[in-house]
This record gives sequence, structure tokens and C-alpha cells, in this order.
Amino acid sequence: MIKFGTDGWRAIISDEFTFANVKKAAKAIAIYIHSHKLNNKPLIIGYDARFLADKFAESVASVMETAGIDCFLCERDTPTPVVAWEVKDKGGCGAVMLTASHNPPQYCGIKFIPDYAGPANAEITKEIEKNLLADFIIENKKKGKIERFDPRERYFQYIERFFDVDAIKKAKLKVVVDPMYGSGRDFLDMLLQRYGVLTEEIHGYRDVLFGGQNPEPEEETLKELRTKVVEMKADLGLALDGDADRFGIVDELGNFYTANQSIAMAFEYLVADKGYAGSVARSVATTHMIDAVAKLHNIKVHETPVGFKYIAEVMMKGDVVLGGEESGGLTIKGHIPEKDGLLADLLMVEMVAKRKKPLSQIWLDLKKKIGTFEGRRAKIDLNEEKKANVLNGLKNNPPKEIGGIKVTEVKTIDGVKVILEDGSWVLVRPSGTEPLVRLYSESKDNNILDKIQQFCYNLTGGPDFGRDPATH
Repeated sequence: MIKFGTDGWRAIISDEFTFANVKKAAKAIAIYIHSHKLNNKPLIIGYDARFLADKFAESVASVMETAGIDCFLCERDTPTPVVAWEVKDKGGCGAVMLTASHNPPQYCGIKFIPDYAGPANAEITKEIEKNLLADFIIENKKKGKIERFDPRERYFQYIERFFDVDAIKKAKLKVVVDPMYGSGRDFLDMLLQRYGVLTEEIHGYRDVLFGGQNPEPEEETLKELRTKVVEMKADLGLALDGDADRFGIVDELGNFYTANQSIAMAFEYLVADKGYAGSVARSVATTHMIDAVAKLHNIKVHETPVGFKYIAEVMMKGDVVLGGEESGGLTIKGHIPEKDGLLADLLMVEMVAKRKKPLSQIWLDLKKKIGTFEGRRAKIDLNEEKKANVLNGLKNNPPKEIGGIKVTEVKTIDGVKVILEDGSWVLVRPSGTEPLVRLYSESKDNNILDKIQQFCYNLTGGPDFGRDPATH
């Protein structure tokens, strides 16, 4: 069954993700393009480094050709944010990206990026899903044109406007890059080399099995990067996920930084050093370190449901400095409303260069300003009945206190988020695809986190919370 979820449709290759189903999804997108009279503009088609992703992309192009829609098809596997930006660069009607992002190698996926160059909202994805059932023949007197292109140089010229390249060159930094065998190879390393950074790349070739692990930049998957940074006495280690829309950061000591930590540092740097003004957007599961930085600078915080499409909606409506989510998505003011791991990594490089301090010291400086936060997360297996009972119980009869600390607010924009008087919080969020609930908590006090942990254990009957890969 083809179903477009949080970020497109993903399935196992040769099981549900077949050429027939890809063509069916492509036809549904073509119907959407025609229905909204966008077929006079070109469609961008890109793909990541996964097995057969290039061939699936060619199948999409063939459907569009028959439908009379002109296409620009990437010559090689390309980062999702680059493909999304090309929609703006070429005045396109949108883009189709063949990617399963950070999912295991047996998966592939297809996502539609509308003409605003960000994630498709719920209204658009519902319309495309409805089109899957349509018995509709697109009649055109002439076929669409397919043109192969390489967007790399155009993106390189564009992204440079966000950074002080001279300052980066003067810093003479040494950086280790890990694209995790994905589509960020020959993108991030080449950008850094242009900026005068001595660059060493690992896993810089296409491997459809991603070295036997998920192409997701987390502490466990970046062990080799962390070791290499220390061995080379590098200033930074920078990672990207399979399609380069998510990022991973390692400091000069080999310490891994969670997305929560990195986003907080980036936000503070943009406001304090680069003079960015406006509000900030984060998902309901993302750290309140963002709120602490915002409070220092009298900045409004927008809290959204989980999913970058919601952050994108906020960014397109207002003057937003940064949008970020704890799963590794970040974009900034003036850029496309889509997460961009290349931009995020380059922002960390500029910050280290301009502040003339190692990242470990920049992190300590931030903690002095806002305090030390620690986060924990876990997932608890619950059948659908128990999952519903837990969520309904929290919504209809929320606790008045947890561990002796008063509950001051309960939010239900996505799951149930309980906020305590001291600023600590816990989020209980149901999975939309699996029989489980996801749990997130954060506090400045480990003892409080232990009490929240016990509360969640009692609530769900599940195991103890796991700690985040790094405290923050």
C-alpha cells in the first residue's frame, strides 16, 4: 500500500517499493501538477545513493515525459536539500526525490517537494494519495523533455552567501568529513576545500549497504569519525546522513554532539554573532535550550508538531531565524524551508573559525549562559489499545505533580507534553506506524529526570528511560 507519511512514502525495495508502484506514485504526482496548472514549469528529479534509486528516478522521468512535463534529472545521486533548492533556482513546479534518508539500506522512498522548496504539507500529500486511486489519463500532444544536469556548482555559488568565507580561510582549520557513503560525498568536502579548510574524507564512496549500518549520524554510527578526528588532531568532525539533509557534529576531543546541542549552539551564534533577528521554531520534542537562548535575546519561540513540514510552514509565514528538530533537521533565515545538513555543518565551521575557539569551549560558554540540560528518550512497546489508553488518560486526567513538582502546563499539539514548575518536561508521543510510544524528557536536574522516569514507568509499564547519546 502506497502511503505518504511524515516525509514521503518509504518501503522495502522489491517488496512494496517496486518499479510498478513507483510509476503509480509518479502518475499521482503528475495528476497533482496538471490539476494545479503547474505543468508549464519543469520538475526537478533527484535520487540518493541507494540501490536502484537512479533507475527508479528514470522511471519517474518516463512517467513525466508521457504526461508532457519537462524534467531536469540529476546526473548523479544528489543531496535532498540541493534538489529542493533547485526548485527555486530553476523556477520549477516542484521536485521528486528518490530517497529513504537515514533508513536501513533495504528501504527506498519517494517524496514530493512542492514549488516552495520545502516538505509537502498534509493537504498536498492527501491529494496525491487520493490521485493514486484516480482512473485518469493525461493526454498531451507532445511529450515532456528530459534534460540531465549537475546542480552542484549552482548550489555552491548560492550557499556561499550565508558564510564569511574569508574568515574561514584565515582560520586554516582541519576537518574530517563523513558522508556515510551517501549523497553528501563530493559536496561538503569540496565546499570546505574551496573555503581553505584542510579536509580528510572517510566513507567517501557510494556503498548501497552503507557500510552495514543505517546512514544516520549518531554517536554509535560515528565511532570511526570520532577516532579519526582525535588521530588527526582535527578541529571538527562533520557527518551527513544518507541524503545529506541531517547532520552530525564531533568536536576536537572526539565528543559527539546531539542535534539538540548543535542546534542550540547554532541558534545562539546566529543571534549573538551574526546579528540575525526574528523568532525561532522548534518541534515539540526538541530541546528547551532553544527557549533558554531565546529568553536571553527576547525572541519568540514557535513550538510545532514533530515533522519538518510544520517548521517549514512557520518559517514561510514569518521572520524566523532558525528552524530545528531534535532528529537532526536545521535550516535558517533566507534559505529554503527544508532541512539542510550541508548548511548546518558549514555553520559550525564558520562559528569555530569566527570565534577562534574550539567547539568544546564554545559549548562550555553556552552552558555558562543557559545552564546544563540533560535529555533522555526511550520507546515503549504497547499494543494499540494500551497506546490509546495511555494517551487518553494523560489528556483527560493529566497529573497535578510529578515527583513532588507541580505540573504547570499540558500540551497536546502532538502527543501529550507535561511541563513542570521548574521547566522540566516529558513528552509521550504515539508512533503512527508501530505499536509503541516514544518518550522524551529534559531537565537541569538528574534527580528530577529520575522521578519523571519512574512516572513514565508507572504510566506505561515499560522499561526505564534510556539516556541520550550525550547529555546536554
